[in-house]
Amino acid sequence: MSVDPIKRLIAELGRLPGVGERSAARLAYYIIKRSCPDLGGDVRLAHDLADALLRVTETVGICEECRDIATSSVCKICGDMGRDRKMLCVVESPADVRAIHGCGAYPGLYHVLHGALSPLDGVGPEQLGLSQLVARVQTLGVQEVILATDADMEGDTTAQYLAELLRNSSCRVTRIASGIPTGGELEYTDAVTLGRALRERRVMG
Repeated sequence: MSVDPIKRLIAELGRLPGVGERSAARLAYYIIKRSCPDLGGDVRLAHDLADALLRVTETVGICEECRDIATSSVCKICGDMGRDRKMLCVVESPADVRAIHGCGAYPGLYHVLHGALSPLDGVGPEQLGLSQLVARVQTLGVQEVILATDADMEGDTTAQYLAELLRNSSCRVTRIASGIPTGGELEYTDAVTLGRALRERRVMG
């Protein structure tokens, strides 16, 4: 018995993170409306989406140096000799690289863990490739490692583990600050964030 193509499209879109059943249905009907000739759409939209998905699976891999996603053996950031190669920012995901790189405030290189330590989920040092990180720090002669893991339990645990792992190296290990967001109001800030902001206060002037 054939599967209803509309239901299948909704089900497949629903597998994406952050996309619930309603959002999946909304996306599915948008694609159908914009792609189906009988509805005044252009079938090229569906073909372009399908081609983009296939090309990603065929051409995207992992950078041999930083473990970020890349379309060649070495990503563009690692291949940019204008970057400060004595600074290494450790992040959990490729999306974190895009976020930090996009702000234009960091001149160094990155290292992507593809996750955070979580023993209950079976994610340990081996799964995060931490031995590769240590080797890279030594090979590059890195002077500062910036731990930019998420400000949650797994991210904090990972940062603490990495700080201990790199304790005997010659580099300085720092952790990105966290606290009240720009434009945020104290009365609407949660207790955890507010407590962290107080603990990480700095001298003015």
